[in-house]
Amino acid sequence: MSTNMDDPVWDGIRQEVTEDAQREPMLASFLYAVVLNHSRFEDALSFHLASKLESSIIPSGTMRDLFDHALRHDPSIGRKVREDITAVCERDPACQRYSTPLLYFKGFHALQSYRAAHYYWREGRRSLALFLQSRISEVFGVDIHPAAVIGSGILMDHATAIVIGETAVVGDNVSMLHEVTLGGTGKEQGDRHPKVRDGVLIAAGAKILGNVTIGEGARVGGGAVVLNNVPPHCTVVGVPARVVGRPPTELPALDMDHRIGNGEEPGSER
Repeated sequence: MSTNMDDPVWDGIRQEVTEDAQREPMLASFLYAVVLNHSRFEDALSFHLASKLESSIIPSGTMRDLFDHALRHDPSIGRKVREDITAVCERDPACQRYSTPLLYFKGFHALQSYRAAHYYWREGRRSLALFLQSRISEVFGVDIHPAAVIGSGILMDHATAIVIGETAVVGDNVSMLHEVTLGGTGKEQGDRHPKVRDGVLIAAGAKILGNVTIGEGARVGGGAVVLNNVPPHCTVVGVPARVVGRPPTELPALDMDHRIGNGEEPGSER
C-alpha cells in the first residue's frame, strides 16, 4: 500500500494523533515528528523505528533508508503491519486506539523491525540482518532471528524477553505474551525450532522447544514447557506440558482467554 487512499488504519492514526497534539502540547513536537509530518503509514513507521534503533554504527538517516527500502521493495510488509496493529487494538484491552502501538508498544516495534531484518535475510544481506537482530534485542528486549518466518495479525503483548529461533515458523493471528520462547533443545542441527499454526494463544513464560508443531487453535498455558506436538484446538499446561482440555473458542488467540477450567478432560468441550 503506497498511498494513504483507502487506508483506514493510517487515517485513524492521524486523527487520533491530531487530537493528542491539541490536548497535550508538551508532546506536540514528538507527535508531529513521528506521525503528522508524514503522508503515509510506512513513512511514519520507518522514521520512528530508525530513531529508536540508530547507533554509532548506523545513524538514524541510514537506518531509515534501510527501512524505507524494505517497505518499498516488499509491499507485503505494509499489509502485515496494518494487520498486526489491528490485532493489537482488537485483542489488547490496554489498547483502545490505532496510534498507541505505533507510538508506544515495543512488541509492535520489535515485530516490525524484525520484518525489515527478515527482508534483508532473504535478500542475502545476512550480516546486516544479524546486526539488526542484535540491535532490536538490545533496544526492545525481544530476540527474533531474521530467518524465522512470522505471519500477520500477530500480537506480542508486553513482549519483554520473547525469543524466536532461526527455523521457527509462526502462522497468522497468533498471540503471545512476555517471556515466551520458541527455541531449540540445544542438541539438534538444521530445522530445530517450533512451528506454531494459525490462531494459537501462548501465555506468559511458556517455553516451546524443538521442532514440534503447535496445532491450529491450540492454547499453551503460562509457564508450560512444551517438548512434543500439540494437537489442534487443545489446551496444554504444565512441565512437561500435557493436554487438559479444549479452548472455549476455535481460535483462542483472538479472544485472549487464559483461564484454564478445573477438571477438564482431554478433548472435552467447554
